[in-house]
Amino acid sequence: MLGFVFISETLPMMLVDCHMHTPLCGHAVGLPIEYARAAAERGIKLITVTCHVPMEWGPFGQAGIRMQMDELPGYFDLVRQTAAEASQFGVEVRVGIEAEVFPDEARLERMDAILSSEPFDFVIGSLHHQCQSYQLWLEENGVEDDEAIIDTYFKHLTAGVRSGRYDTIGHPDVIRIYGTVAQFDPARHEDRIKAYLKATVEADCCMEVNTSGLSKGVYIVHPDPLILDWAQALGVRLTIGSDSHRPESVGQHFDTVLPMLRTKGFHEVHYFRERQRFSAKIPVPEGQATESTA
Repeated sequence: MLGFVFISETLPMMLVDCHMHTPLCGHAVGLPIEYARAAAERGIKLITVTCHVPMEWGPFGQAGIRMQMDELPGYFDLVRQTAAEASQFGVEVRVGIEAEVFPDEARLERMDAILSSEPFDFVIGSLHHQCQSYQLWLEENGVEDDEAIIDTYFKHLTAGVRSGRYDTIGHPDVIRIYGTVAQFDPARHEDRIKAYLKATVEADCCMEVNTSGLSKGVYIVHPDPLILDWAQALGVRLTIGSDSHRPESVGQHFDTVLPMLRTKGFHEVHYFRERQRFSAKIPVPEGQATESTA
């Protein structure tokens, strides 16, 4: 169990983890039931499985990156089977998808058909700048220097929010890692990032706090704490996910990130069932609780 004391508040309080993968994506290990058991061990009551959406165009990455179209029915069966088994030990399992944010709408038509026809509980929108798809777009459009790439990246996230496709934007400052730019300083892009955050509020979309950032790159949570300060001031709603690719990563760094979010003034995170948003209060760290229901 993580080190939190639960206090009485208006909305139900529970730990949720809304971003994890399965071996169908080609770069994760462990069956979903193993992730659910790991969640139970960590006091997490709801998990959402979010494999990468099938994409037709090869530069989005195929084998080793995402499931194929003919694997999608098996994905739903796998998550449903996991949900039935996990309910016996108190973990709710939901089925989501990690969809693509991309500036060329024509490349998203097949994805849109999947999102509109399949019974997902939750849709993450992620711009994977490290994929050949985005690298080609940058090259073809003459976007070369780091400052321009970063501004363009957040411009595309803004358009993604406004599209209405997604429930949350995943790891929103992932541009800082994987080598597309040499350095990322959010303060140098404050206007562009705040435009993205304002669009998120206006579109009633969420932003993901992705705790895997503490395990790679510059070892800072996604998004950067400065971006979280701006988000709190603007009223951005958050989801939280470990981006787990193995069972032992479920809930990774929650014991660091959740108290930090509380300190910054966030009091709840959000999760989804059947594309409907629900709130869960962030647990109060030990030593800060005023009323315990334990």
